[in-house]
Amino acid sequence: MNEQLYKLLQKARKDFELRARIWAVKDAKDPALALCELCTAEGFPLTVGGLFSEQEEFFCNLFRSCNGSAVQPLEGWDDPFDMFFAAMEALEKE
Repeated sequence: MNEQLYKLLQKARKDFELRARIWAVKDAKDPALALCELCTAEGFPLTVGGLFSEQEEFFCNLFRSCNGSAVQPLEGWDDPFDMFFAAMEALEKE
């Protein structure tokens, strides 16, 4: 997971109001942008470009690591945005 998103998740562990604001991001017209804006507003600077370039680098490294150069990602190769919300779901169960 992205370092800034991890820090936001840690802050959300103790802040229920922040959790509600994070969940509201999913209903935004551009959820990735809304999440980055929220993250930045909470003191953890993050841009959409940074979020997607990190994902692209991760996928490229995985493709290069496969024998014969995989042409499609394997199931379960989630992006940082999806992984963040999966972690939020786990946080809600604590």
